[in-house]
Amino acid sequence: MDVVIWIGAALTVLGLTGIVYSIVAVTKAKRSGLSDEDLRARVSRILPINLGALFVSMIGLMAVIIGVMLG
Repeated sequence: MDVVIWIGAALTVLGLTGIVYSIVAVTKAKRSGLSDEDLRARVSRILPINLGALFVSMIGLMAVIIGVMLG
């Protein structure tokens, strides 16, 4: 079950990287002084990346928990 734990850890790190990217991208967009419509458009392009990263991170954490419970 060590393989499941390591794969889960890798997925979790990948998801956290995506979440950090989303945070940095939204912060840069807010600081760039865009109009309200442009800011909404940019944030709406970043939102699917954030949701996907949260999903990957959640799947990774679930894999780690399953690996620990079975191992």
